[in-house]
Amino acid sequence: MKPIIMTKKNIVLLFSILQLSIAFAQQPIVYTKAGYLEVPDAGRNVFDFNIGWRFIKADVTGAQSETFDDSSWSLVNCPHGLELVGSEASGGVNYQGPAWYRKHFTPSDSLKRKQLKLHFEGVMGKCKVWVNGQLAGEHYGGYLPFSVDLSKGLKYGKENVIAVWADNSDDPDFPPGKPQSTLDFSYFGGIYRDVWLVSTNDIFVTNANDENIVAGGGLLVRYENISEKSADVLCRVHIRNNNSKSQDLKVKVLLKDKSGKTVSVKSQDVSIGGNDDKSLSSRLKVASPLLWSPWSPSLYRLELIIENDRGDVVDGVAQHIGIRKLEMRGKDGFWLNNKPYPGKLMGVNRHQDFAYVGNALPNNGQWRDAVLLKNAGTEIIRAAHYPVDPSFMEACDALGIFYIVATPGWQFWNDKPIFEQRVYKDVRNMVRRDRNHPCVIMWEPILNETWYPDRFAKNVHDIVHEELPGNGVFTACDQQAKGQEHFDVVYSNPHKVAFFHNNFPNTEANSKRIQIDYESEARCVFTREFGDCPDDWSAHNSPSRIARNWGEHGQLVQLKHYENPDFVYPSWEALHKAPKQHIGGALWHSFDHQRGYHPDPFYGGITDVFRQTKYSYQLFESQRSKDNPMIFIAHEMTPMSEPDVTVLTNCDEVRLIVYETDTLYAKPNKEHMKMPHPVIRFKDVYDFMDMKELYGHEQANKASLVAEGLIDGKVVVRHKRMPSKRAEKIVLTLQDQGTPLVANGSDIAVVVASITDKDGIVKRLSNADMRFEIEGEGELIGNVENGGNPRRVEWGNAPILVRSSITPGKITIRAFLTKEGVNCPASGVLEIESIASSNAFVFDEVSESSYGYKGSSEIKTQSLSDQEKKIKELEKELIQLRLKEVERQQDTFQGK
Repeated sequence: MKPIIMTKKNIVLLFSILQLSIAFAQQPIVYTKAGYLEVPDAGRNVFDFNIGWRFIKADVTGAQSETFDDSSWSLVNCPHGLELVGSEASGGVNYQGPAWYRKHFTPSDSLKRKQLKLHFEGVMGKCKVWVNGQLAGEHYGGYLPFSVDLSKGLKYGKENVIAVWADNSDDPDFPPGKPQSTLDFSYFGGIYRDVWLVSTNDIFVTNANDENIVAGGGLLVRYENISEKSADVLCRVHIRNNNSKSQDLKVKVLLKDKSGKTVSVKSQDVSIGGNDDKSLSSRLKVASPLLWSPWSPSLYRLELIIENDRGDVVDGVAQHIGIRKLEMRGKDGFWLNNKPYPGKLMGVNRHQDFAYVGNALPNNGQWRDAVLLKNAGTEIIRAAHYPVDPSFMEACDALGIFYIVATPGWQFWNDKPIFEQRVYKDVRNMVRRDRNHPCVIMWEPILNETWYPDRFAKNVHDIVHEELPGNGVFTACDQQAKGQEHFDVVYSNPHKVAFFHNNFPNTEANSKRIQIDYESEARCVFTREFGDCPDDWSAHNSPSRIARNWGEHGQLVQLKHYENPDFVYPSWEALHKAPKQHIGGALWHSFDHQRGYHPDPFYGGITDVFRQTKYSYQLFESQRSKDNPMIFIAHEMTPMSEPDVTVLTNCDEVRLIVYETDTLYAKPNKEHMKMPHPVIRFKDVYDFMDMKELYGHEQANKASLVAEGLIDGKVVVRHKRMPSKRAEKIVLTLQDQGTPLVANGSDIAVVVASITDKDGIVKRLSNADMRFEIEGEGELIGNVENGGNPRRVEWGNAPILVRSSITPGKITIRAFLTKEGVNCPASGVLEIESIASSNAFVFDEVSESSYGYKGSSEIKTQSLSDQEKKIKELEKELIQLRLKEVERQQDTFQGK
C-alpha cells in the first residue's frame, strides 16, 4: 500500500512500505508507542504526532489562544531541541528560557467518541499544554512522560490547535533543580522526545504513568520459580471502563516467542462497573523458557487482549519482556539465572546528548548508540543522571545490555517540601515506566553526589520496593552517603579515597595497602564511575579527558589510563583485581558531551560527540570474548607516531610483521594481569626514518605494519596499517550501525567525510575546511552559525548530520573543500536511501527543515552593549563563587 497523504487540514496517515528484503535491517525497527507495542485490529490506534509544529524560541504573550497568528513562526518536527548547537557547546552557550510550540490539525471523524490522550515522552523543564485555548495540563521535570486528555476538547470538521509552553530556565523547585551554570551536563530544551496521540475505546488498558497506583496501573510483570526447565510469569493489568454502563469482559494474556508462537495463555472473565476500574492478576507457566542474558537476550512478546460480551476486541496492548533471575549474593557476587556471572560487569555511563541536536536524538539514534556500545563489549550502562529515552531501554533489552536507572538529580538539594515531594514522584514514575524492562539490573533513586537528609535515603529505597515488590529488585547508593545502610548494593571504587589525591606507584603492594575494606561490607559493590582523573575540579585537566582530534598520542594516553595506569587508580585492571564481591564498574564516560558549568566539553568518552571512535573504544572491544575475535593496531605511522606499537586484541597471541621483513611475536601478560585481554605493546618498532629509507629505495609498498591474531596457533583475524600518502580524494561513509535512515521527518544519521590518499587511507594530518551539499529526501543538520557546514576537518575527518524527510527515497550528499584548486583532493559523493516509516502520522503542515533554518528563525548575531557586557562579567564572577562549592562537593564524592 502506498502512503496516503490527504490534503491540508485533514488527518494524514502514512502507512509503511515494507520492502521485501531478506535483510531485517531494511525494515524499520519497531518501538513502543506511549508505552506499548501495537496489537493489530485491537481497537487502539497510536499516531505519530511529531510532524509539523510551529515554533518560536521566545516568550510570546497570548500564544495559547486558538486564534493566535503563528504564521511567521518556524515549522519544525519533534524531537526538537530548541536550536542547533555547535560540537563544542559547553559553558552555557545553549538557550535557556521560554519557548512555544503550536500544532494545527484537523482530527478524523473516526476519532469521535474515542478516548484520546496526547502522550509526551519528554519536554524539558516545566511546561503547560493548551487545547484550543483551554489549559489541559502542566508538568514539572524534563525526563519522564506525561499525558493530557483530549477526549472532550477537540472539534471535528475544523482545525484544532495544541499549544505548548516549554521553559528550560533554572528552577530549584523540581529535580534536578541545579542551575545549569553549575551543572556537569546541559539541560538543552524543547519537546525533545516523541509525541503520540493515543486513541482507544471506552474500555482500555491504562498507562502506569497516568495512574497514581502503587505497584499498579498499566501492566506489571514479575517472575518466580525460574529455571531452565520452567518459569512463572506473573502479570498484573489495570483496566478502565469510561463507559457509564457496567461491562462484562474477557481478558486474555498471551505469551509469544520470537517466531510468534504462543507458549502460554491465560484467560479470565471480569465485570467492571460504569466509570470504574479494576486490576487483574494472572500467572503463566512457561516450559523450557529461553532466559534473558547479555549473550542471549531472548525476548517474549506479552499481549493483553480485552473482549466484550459479544466477543469483539475492544483493546489490546503488548510489551517485550525477558525472563531472567537476578541475585546479588554479597561475597559471592552477582548471579544471573542461578549461575555466577562470568567475570565482571563492565560498561559505561551515558548522557543522552548528541552533536548539534543536544538531547533531541530520535529513536533510531538511540538504537545506534546502543549498538555502538554493544559492539564495544559493553555489558552494563549507568544512566547519567536521569531516565533515558524509552527507545534506548528497548535497545538494551534487545541487544543484551544491563541498565542502571537513575532519578533526575546532581549535587543539589532544596529544603522546600515541594522539591522533595517531586523527587519522590519522579522515583515512582521512573519505576512505573521502566519496571518491565529485562535490562534493568539496579535502581538509583538517590540524587547523584548530593548531601540530602538521612530520611530521604530510606524513603526513596522504600519507594522502589513498594512500586516493585518481590525478588530481584536492587537499589544502589554511594557507600559513604547518608542512609547508605538501607540500600541493596553499594557504589565504591576498589581503593580507599587516598588514591585520588596521591601518586601511589601501581604496585601489587600499594594496591593491597589502600584497597577498601571488603571484609566489613556484606553487600555487592559496584563502581559507578571509574577512569576520570582531573587535576582539580576547576581546571579539569586529565589523562582521561582527551579530545579525538588531539590525535594519536593523546588517545594512547587515554587508552593507557583506562587500561592500567602507572599509578594506583580505578581501571579495567584494578576492577578485575577486586574480589568477586566487587561485581564491576562503569567508565565515566561513554561519549564526549556538553556541560553547563565548564567551558570545555567532557572529552573523556571512548567516542566523540558524533560517535567517532577513539582508541579507547577498541580497548573495550578487545575485552570481549574471543568467540568474536578482533585485532587493532593503535598506530597511524605518521612522522610523529610513537616508536612503540600498541596492539589491542582478544586473541591468544599476536604476530606483528614490520615492513614485510621482521616478524615479532607477543602474548598478553596474563601471568601478572587480571583483565581479560591485556594490551600488547611492541617496544621500539617504528621509526619514521625507516619508512623514509624504504621510500628512497622505491619500496614504499613495504611500509606497513600487519598484526595477525592467533587462537590455538591459527590466524583468525588481521589488521594492516600503512602510512597515508598524498591527499587525493574525499571519501564519504555512512555511520548508521546497520540501522537505515527512516523517512519519518526526524531520523538523523552521521555521515563522515574523510580526506584520504588514492588507496583510501585517511590523511590524519589534514586541517582543511569542507563544505557539503545535499539533494533528495533529506537535509543537512548544520550551518555556518553552529559550525556544521562548512566544517573543519579534524584528524582527517569531517562529520555531518543528515536528517530524513517524510518521503522514502534517495539522498545524495556531496563534499568539497571550501577552496578548491588543481592539486586539491577530489570531491566526494555518497548516495543513501531512506526507508518508509511504519508509523501513522497526524499533521496539517510539513516542515522543510527540522530546526527552521530555511525559515525566519535563523540565528542572528548582535554585539553586546557596554552595560550588557558588565552584567555578563558580574554574572560570571557570581558563578565562579558558586563553582567553588561544586568543586568541594565533587572532591567529597570522587574516589569513594
